[in-house]
Amino acid sequence: MNHPNTHLVLIPAFNPGRLLADTVQGALSHWGHVWVVVDGSTDGSHQGLAASSPGLRVIVRPRNEGKGAAVLSGAREALAAGFTHALVMDADGQHPADRIADFMAASVRTPDALVCGRPVFGPEAPKARLYGRKLSVGLVRLETSGRGAADPLFGFRVYPLRPLVRVLDETRGGRRYDFDPEAAVRLAWKGTPAINLDAACRYVGRDSGGISHFRYVRDNLRMVGMHTRLLCERLLGRRSVRAA
Repeated sequence: MNHPNTHLVLIPAFNPGRLLADTVQGALSHWGHVWVVVDGSTDGSHQGLAASSPGLRVIVRPRNEGKGAAVLSGAREALAAGFTHALVMDADGQHPADRIADFMAASVRTPDALVCGRPVFGPEAPKARLYGRKLSVGLVRLETSGRGAADPLFGFRVYPLRPLVRVLDETRGGRRYDFDPEAAVRLAWKGTPAINLDAACRYVGRDSGGISHFRYVRDNLRMVGMHTRLLCERLLGRRSVRAA
């Protein structure tokens, strides 16, 4: 398909190591507009990226504030530049660049929708993670009455930017690892339809350059807090319950 000037690929990145360059090149091979939001990285992985393609823009944030904060920052700048939609993908090579055009085409056909990846895991995926994510999937289905993203933890999605910015402006949550599920829930609450499409998810081991910044206790507690807030909002008629 032609690459409309309304849609871009947005890649938040925090110390992703050597995989960032491959991820960016993969995205550029399938889409003409790619922005990288460097969220306070200190590993130098983004150095030299800006000169690699005329369709690439690198935004450097001075300090690390989390994936959701990086996406929100990029979304605001994209709207100011005239874009209306962004496909968000991770910087670590887990998401399939060869599906970018298909997801963008679905978004162009149905611009009001959130186009969500439904992950297809390979045999290398850790079983503990697969079992653990089932709890979040179940909670989000409860919070949304079964509407919205089929997998709330899979971040390969095309967002309509104005609705995304609007729902994140209503809460202080959703700024770190809680971004993907919280954005999915709040958009569903606002009536944003969801299109779920299969997408391969690849787990990259440390021997291949894979880096995880997930901290088991800290980030799982953050997720528990997020679901508590969302369930309270639902039970209270979605009155504002501000994140601490």
